[in-house]
Amino acid sequence: MTVLLGENLEERYYDATLFKRILSYLKPYRTWVAGALLLLFCVSILSLAGPYLTKVAIDDHIKVSNYAGLDTLALIYLAVLAGGFLCQLLQYIAMQYIGQRVMYDLRTQVFTHLHKMSFRFFDQNPIGKMVTRTVNDVEVLNEMLTSGLILVFSDLFTLVGIFIMLSWLDWRLMLVVCAVFPFLYLATNAYRTRARDALRKNRAHISTLNAALEENLSGVNTVQVFNLEEHQKQRFYEINSAKLKEDLRSLHYNSLYLPSIDLLSAVGIGFVIWYGGGRFVQEEIQLGVLVAFLQYLQKFFEPIRDLAEKFNIIQTALASSERVFELLDTPEELPNPESPKKIQKIQGAIEFKNVWFAYKNEDYVLEDVSFVLEPGESLAIVGATGSGKSTIINTLFRFYDIQKGSILVDGVSLKEIDKYDLRRQMALVQQDVFLFSRKIIDNIRLGNTDLGLEEVESISQTVQSHHFINNLPFKYEQEVLERGSSLSLGQKQLLSFARALASKPGILILDEATSNVDTETERLIQDSIQKLVKGRTTIIIAHRLSTLRTVDKVLVLKAGKVVEFGTRRELMDKKGTYYQLIKMHSELSPANPQRSSKPDKT
Repeated sequence: MTVLLGENLEERYYDATLFKRILSYLKPYRTWVAGALLLLFCVSILSLAGPYLTKVAIDDHIKVSNYAGLDTLALIYLAVLAGGFLCQLLQYIAMQYIGQRVMYDLRTQVFTHLHKMSFRFFDQNPIGKMVTRTVNDVEVLNEMLTSGLILVFSDLFTLVGIFIMLSWLDWRLMLVVCAVFPFLYLATNAYRTRARDALRKNRAHISTLNAALEENLSGVNTVQVFNLEEHQKQRFYEINSAKLKEDLRSLHYNSLYLPSIDLLSAVGIGFVIWYGGGRFVQEEIQLGVLVAFLQYLQKFFEPIRDLAEKFNIIQTALASSERVFELLDTPEELPNPESPKKIQKIQGAIEFKNVWFAYKNEDYVLEDVSFVLEPGESLAIVGATGSGKSTIINTLFRFYDIQKGSILVDGVSLKEIDKYDLRRQMALVQQDVFLFSRKIIDNIRLGNTDLGLEEVESISQTVQSHHFINNLPFKYEQEVLERGSSLSLGQKQLLSFARALASKPGILILDEATSNVDTETERLIQDSIQKLVKGRTTIIIAHRLSTLRTVDKVLVLKAGKVVEFGTRRELMDKKGTYYQLIKMHSELSPANPQRSSKPDKT
């Protein structure tokens, strides 16, 4: 099995399976498809009329000097051309409509499926790969439907019609042409096998290329700070060169196959001229028949040449569809229970019962963690980096499922609760704030259009973000650039407080939420935090122990295990780990106030 940066190149689907699945997306538009096929059939029939009308003109009129009917034949020929043009136009419109609708449906399905996937899925798959699936690969399938798969029927109609006409005009001459068919089959079969492999690998390289590009552009600051331009350029060069190699291999197969079709076409025409010309000299066939035969033969190889081009499109689409369907077939790791329990309003009781959790195998990050929070209580989680503080939050939101134990909210196991209903009533303020490329007001209410401007302003005033928003040129209508690049870290953090409060959560999580806020701003939002936590269960993770002065309980973690748990007074009286942290913080504060803001790395 070959794997390329997360791309599995082992062949997993058969063509018939892929075709069947792709065609299933045409079912909602079967009336349009039926109409398009009917129009294609009409185009094919009308294209057969031209050579036959030429034969009639030569044998029945020109050869016998009967010019009276030529005008009528010319008008019929013109009508055939006009009819073919109209049918082709309508067919093109129908197919483009079908293709665009199928692409819309499939892209929506992929997008929806991605949002059901767990954090673990995105830990293992680069974003660029997912972008390729949703955009590039779906676009290729659209090209297949509009220019490949359905139009193959037109070529097949034409080939069958021409074969029937050739056999009807002169079956002996037709048998001579059949001499090139075995060579045509061998060339097509050899091309099909090799071209598909090149095209499949090409799609994998496109995905890898997109992933590398997305990573470099997202981390361009880091690249420039650490002078990695040449290193990243070399890495991109290697990926780009691998894609170029497959592109050239695909072009090499095309350069051999397409001229071979032209060669076989010329050989077939040569046979007709040699054999048919001899029979014409011997007056065994009419001149019109020979001319019509040559015209039909030229039309016969045109669809075959078109089929080669459409074969490329279809093979590319099959390679893309493998990846799209592989994504859609990836099961949702954290599905909702079949009969989920709805919680209309979370009271805020939280209980961890002997929780064990590992991101990989049995490398446990949390080991036998237990604690209880009553509704409305606040909990501070402290510990060194890597002790499992953020992991507790990830499991509480059910971003990951625990391996052992249970987590209860209001006495109900998380695995029994509708996860969307659960998350809707919880809010998380993180250290790394993500903002959407929308207006300030939209980033605060996050789709909740029931919140009016006055209510949003009131919320912003509560968390001290109204002042800086009001100083922006367009205030709450100010557009936020990608990832909030136009705002400072502190401003983004204040916005995250506002949108947390706007969601009216029953459970509030602050994950090092004041780490990007300066000391002056931190003093301003301390009162805001008190308003945030009032009436709701709150969990606070913070390096700055000064933010934990008013919490009800403290949980001290070390290497994923609970070292201490209780009220602040209980832990201070115990004079254990928490007492030592507070003591260290107090000792550092007078001598080095800046350093004292991050005292927990013990």
